[in-house]
Amino acid sequence: MVAKQRIRMANKKHSKNITQRGNVAKTLRPQEEKYPVGPWLLALFVFVVCGSVVVYVLPK
Repeated sequence: MVAKQRIRMANKKHSKNITQRGNVAKTLRPQEEKYPVGPWLLALFVFVVCGSVVVYVLPK
């Protein structure tokens, strides 16, 4: 009886995937967003750009 109930619940959970042929997500778990650049690399880039602007503007 327990196995039948487990199968019934799994079928209910995934039944919408059958009607969405070709449009089903690879996973049902929410994926966290990944950034292509890490925060330290971004901070270094901003520091270099802002530092170069300051060095360029100050002597004049």
